[in-house]
Amino acid sequence: MSITEKTPGPFSGLVVIDLTHVLNGPFGTTILSDLGARVIKIEPPGHGDDTRTYGPFYKDQSLYFSFVNRGKESIILNLKDNADKAIFLNMVSTADVLAENFRPGTMKHLGFSYDDLVKINPRLVYASSSGFGQTGPLTSSPAYDTIIQAMSGIMSMTGFPDGPPTRVGTSLSDLCAGVFMFSGIASALYAREKTGRGAHVDVAMFDSTLAFLEHGFMEFVATGKPLHRIGNRHPFMTPFDVFESADKDFVVCCGNDHLFAELCKAIGRPALILDNRFLSNQHRTENNAALKYELELAFKKQPAAHWLKVIHDAGVPVGPVLNVAEAAVHPQTIARNMLIEAGGVRMPGNPVKISGYVDPKVRVGAPTLNQHGDALRREFAAAPKSTLVRKTAAHHA
Repeated sequence: MSITEKTPGPFSGLVVIDLTHVLNGPFGTTILSDLGARVIKIEPPGHGDDTRTYGPFYKDQSLYFSFVNRGKESIILNLKDNADKAIFLNMVSTADVLAENFRPGTMKHLGFSYDDLVKINPRLVYASSSGFGQTGPLTSSPAYDTIIQAMSGIMSMTGFPDGPPTRVGTSLSDLCAGVFMFSGIASALYAREKTGRGAHVDVAMFDSTLAFLEHGFMEFVATGKPLHRIGNRHPFMTPFDVFESADKDFVVCCGNDHLFAELCKAIGRPALILDNRFLSNQHRTENNAALKYELELAFKKQPAAHWLKVIHDAGVPVGPVLNVAEAAVHPQTIARNMLIEAGGVRMPGNPVKISGYVDPKVRVGAPTLNQHGDALRREFAAAPKSTLVRKTAAHHA
C-alpha cells in the first residue's frame, strides 16, 4: 500500500529546506516531516545523498535512505551553478527553516551562511548540525558516529570489564544530534512567534552525546574518575541487571528497598532481605556479584517465562531480552503504531504522539532522486518576494 498525500500535523504549512545528508540531519528533518512540515530535500548532482547507495536494499530501495527521508520532496540542485543558485535563493526567501549538516565553513564558502541568508529572510530558522559544532578547536574536524562515540566517553563505558571499549549497537551520536536539532528548530520557531526573527541553531554530535552520558558524568563529578565498564548492570542501583534463567536471559530492575523485598518474597528467597550484605541499596551495589549469584540460584531452576510472570505479578519491574525481530512485532510496538509502512517499506513509526492529530499506519515514502525537481523548479522560478512581505507584515500587525 502507498499514499501520496502527507498527513496534516502541528507543523503543517511549515516549509523546510533540507540540505542534510546521511543520518543525523535527515533523522531530525524526518521528525519535522512526520509532524506535517513540507520538507524539500536538496541533493547534489550524481547519485544524490550518499545513503542512496548504502545497503541494505529492499525492492531496489536503500533502507538506510528510506528510513530517514520519508515524506520529503527531492530536487537536484548544483549550488555552484548560477541558475540553480537562483532557484535555491528563491526557496530561502520564503522558507521557515533551513537545515544543513556540512562541515563548518562549507556553507560560508558557498555564500550561504546564516549571516548571508538572514539578509534575504530575517525569519529564517537556520539549523546546523555537525560533528563538533560551529566553535571550538575541533570545529573543522570531520566526524562519523563511531568517532564521536569514541571521543565522548560513551564507548569507554560500554561493554564488560574484561572486554574492550564497545560501540553502542546503533548510531547513537548521529541520532542524538538529530533529535537535538529538531528540538532546537522547534524552540527557535516558538521564539520567532514572539520576536519575529529567526535564529541560528548550532548542534554538535559531540555535545549531544555528552548530554546523554548520565552515569558517566555523575561518576566524574562525584569522584573525578571515569566510570569503568560494568556490563549490563546499573552502576548505582542493585539488583538492576540481566539474569540467567533455565533457558533465556531476562532483566530485573529494583530501584528501592521495597521492590527488592517484593522480589525476594516472590522468588522464594525472603532470607535475602535480612542478609547483612543486602540490607540497603548501597550494600547491594557493593556486593552485587554475591547478590547476582544468590538470585540466579533461584532463577536457573525455572524458565524465563515463569519468572517473568511471577515477578511481574509481584509488582517488580521485569522484562525479557528481545532481539530486534521480536521487538518489532511485539504487541506493544503494534499498539503504539511503531511499525509503519512508507513507500512499501516497513520501518519505525513516529514516537511523538500528539492529541488531535492522526498518527497514520501508512505514510508517504522517501522520494526517488529528483522526483519533484521539475515541479519545484517551476514553483521557485521567480522570487516570491510578496510572500516574505506578507509574513513580516502579518507578524507586526
